[in-house]
Amino acid sequence: MKFKLRFLFIALFICTISIAQNKGTISGVLTDKEMNNDPLPFANVLVKGTNISVNTDVDGKYSLSVNPGNYTLIFSFLGYESKEAPVTVKANETVVVNQGLSSGSFTLKDVVVKSSAVNKQKESALLLEQKNAVDIKQSIGAQELSRKGVGDVAAAVAKTSGVSKQEGSNNVFVRGLGDRYNSTSMNGLPVPSNDPQKKNIALDLFSTDIVEYISIDKSYSSKMYGDFAGGNVDIVSKDYRGNGMFEISLGSKVNTNAVQNAGNFILQQGPNKTGFVSYGVPNNPLTGYNFENSLNPKKEAPFGGNFNLKAGKTFNIGEEGKLSLFATAGFGNGYEFREGLTRSVNAQDASLKSFQQEKFTYNTNTTGMFNANYRLNKNHKIGYNFLFVNSSEQTMDTYYGSDRDFDNADGNLYIQRGTFMQNTVYINQLLGNDKLTDKIDLDWGLSYNTVKGNMPDRIQNKMFHDPTTNIYTIAQRTATDNQRYFQDLTENETAANLAFSYKLGDKESGESKGKITAGYNGRFKKREFEAIQFNFSVSQTGQNTSVDPNNLDAFFNQTNYSNGLFTISAFAGMTPQTYEGEQNIHAGFGNIEYKFSDKLSSVLGVRYERISQTVNWRTQFDAEGGTNTFERNEFLPSIILKYALNEKQNLRFAGSKTYTLPQFKERALFIYEDVMESVIGNPSLYPSQNYNVDLKWEMFPKSDELFSVTAFGKYILDPINQIIVASATNDISFVNIGDTGYAYGVELEARKNIFEIEGEYTNKLSFGFNASLMKTHQDLDRDKVSTETKGQLAINTTDTSSGFTGASDLILNTDLSYTKNFRNDSGIMATLAYNHYSDKLYAIGNEGKGNLVDKAMGSLDLIFKTKLNKNFGIDFGARNLLNPEFKRVQENAGGDVLVFNYKKGMTFGLGMNYQF
Repeated sequence: MKFKLRFLFIALFICTISIAQNKGTISGVLTDKEMNNDPLPFANVLVKGTNISVNTDVDGKYSLSVNPGNYTLIFSFLGYESKEAPVTVKANETVVVNQGLSSGSFTLKDVVVKSSAVNKQKESALLLEQKNAVDIKQSIGAQELSRKGVGDVAAAVAKTSGVSKQEGSNNVFVRGLGDRYNSTSMNGLPVPSNDPQKKNIALDLFSTDIVEYISIDKSYSSKMYGDFAGGNVDIVSKDYRGNGMFEISLGSKVNTNAVQNAGNFILQQGPNKTGFVSYGVPNNPLTGYNFENSLNPKKEAPFGGNFNLKAGKTFNIGEEGKLSLFATAGFGNGYEFREGLTRSVNAQDASLKSFQQEKFTYNTNTTGMFNANYRLNKNHKIGYNFLFVNSSEQTMDTYYGSDRDFDNADGNLYIQRGTFMQNTVYINQLLGNDKLTDKIDLDWGLSYNTVKGNMPDRIQNKMFHDPTTNIYTIAQRTATDNQRYFQDLTENETAANLAFSYKLGDKESGESKGKITAGYNGRFKKREFEAIQFNFSVSQTGQNTSVDPNNLDAFFNQTNYSNGLFTISAFAGMTPQTYEGEQNIHAGFGNIEYKFSDKLSSVLGVRYERISQTVNWRTQFDAEGGTNTFERNEFLPSIILKYALNEKQNLRFAGSKTYTLPQFKERALFIYEDVMESVIGNPSLYPSQNYNVDLKWEMFPKSDELFSVTAFGKYILDPINQIIVASATNDISFVNIGDTGYAYGVELEARKNIFEIEGEYTNKLSFGFNASLMKTHQDLDRDKVSTETKGQLAINTTDTSSGFTGASDLILNTDLSYTKNFRNDSGIMATLAYNHYSDKLYAIGNEGKGNLVDKAMGSLDLIFKTKLNKNFGIDFGARNLLNPEFKRVQENAGGDVLVFNYKKGMTFGLGMNYQF
């Protein structure tokens, strides 16, 4: 019996070996046809009609063994169109089957999203993630940014529903809520502001070359800092995938307004074309005329351009390790010109100041980024991101008109103001993800960021002009009329994220029912700011001396200083005005994400924050110096519910409590002076409290199609606003304007393919649309302001209520795109994009004056991209084709009074790129 069993076992073993030796192998590489044929990791390869399947590795490679015969392979990947390929397998042979996948006409199904399997540059993948996520969010990826010809993050977020960009500034408004109500992060870690006037960093500093995708969270969750009401913009940097690439691109652009003034385009002397300067306050400026830069404007040829390099490479390290490197460096510049009316009027429509303004602008943006992501194995990943951004803006403003303080000017007052601002940002991030067990994950991150804002040698000179003789003389009513100003800001910030998550499993099915997450966030920043202004007091003899506006060096020089034609002074001598700010936030959070059924999911969260903010100052308003500190304990609950109506439709609800912090510069007793207005801080300012609710329905007909409707509401206690205060100079300040305010509205979004011809190559016409309708309201209480500021600020608002500053009742974006691919990796893509916003409140009226309102305006852009072959492409962009007139009016009792207007002109750009 034992012999028979032994014989049977040997026979089966030999048979098994024989069968194994007769098997064949199928192998190959899957690539992404829409992303330069980069490898497609974690895709699925299935032998049709069997249970034999395998996932591609991080290089897109796969291999499987089957018995000899004829088979059909099914290639699939999340958000992509599945492909089938017939294959014949022979014994002991290897058949190579390579396949490229694209989104095509793929229809969304109820699938499970794995973060490692999603190419988040693609529109279809981002929509699929949006569909399956419990949180309410919107994302825009590299593919959509390219299609719409978007060059920076500010323009990118303005393409999403409910988001608008304020004309003439970098301010972004989310659902009618401006800079103070929003926040910015990069890879989930906070990013400091580059501007002492703003809470958020200017989003147009970030070139889309560094972006994998941008996520806009409009509903709050406990993992985010509580200083939130409008939205959080998270910039996710590129994570290179592929064997290797090197790309060079260059281009040029012109602005029609600037070109029309090519012979007379002037700028301040001193700053160079690169946007980097090294000069500052001169030695001994109070004892002699020792200033470095000339006051004489210089002429420029207003033709801009850009240059960019990108490179990426991956390396296999050991059996499981993989190192991905990506770097980009670029420089771009541009010129702009605008002219128009700028004025301020009283309640009776009489002009206080009225000028025709010409503004010449030259800007630069230098960007460098490097990131390294090391995947030790499937359980551990660590990454380092470094970003350097240097942006500069150089302007020469000329004003010609009248100022009531110069009653003898007779409308012939001439002002020159030259400003150069250099902002430099250094961002360092270390990020990690560790799978500690099958159920426990650890995500962590550290960042150290530095911001430097430098305004060296801002110049201002005022002159009287006699049009009959064409003679100019120096104008002087106060010591500050003719000045040179130096400002410097440094802010350092450290942040830390730590989060443990524990998967909740179903004992019967083994499927995950959700997870519990708990963690810590810390954010610690310090700001040092100093400014010094040198005022030139011109003697009576000097005021009677004829000067040339284009050669002021002939008057302001060492010889005339020695002869007593002018003197130089500064507040408190050479001691600058300063303020320092320190803010520390410690936060603990926890949430439970739980799937009650196949249809109903939820996230319940709670967050506790300990906040401390201190501001110290020594300024011309408080020469002895002062300090102010507040400390807060914030308890912030949140809830998000998602109900899947069917495999294509979701219903979502979100509710939360958050707060809004005042900023350092709003609480420092320091005045920022401009030609038309001055802004002063209010040390008595304190945080607002916000209550937020969202209800959203969404439908995903296909992988790249979407229809959604969202209703939202926000209730705000003690809202913070900017307002003109009752003072001799009509300064602007910041106050908790009233007890309550609210905003509510509805958002609509649609993405639809008008036609799509199926086949191996894309041939598609698509349409996108999003709109936001909203209503904002807040109470205005002058007694509250007077009491809380101890009478130091007095306001007398014209109305008892108003909308929110910066809010538009209607914001809409729409685009029409045509994409056609040909053989040999060539193709074309054309997009026509339109943006519109309705009237928006700029500033609240005071002392009988009406509100200042920016009138409705729209812009139209055309983007045309071609790819002549696999390596070479040419792009063309035409922006602001309608060239509308920007208008700001004051809504006085007698009707609207125009106080500000200009046209930006059209901008045309042409570029080319070559990828090795």
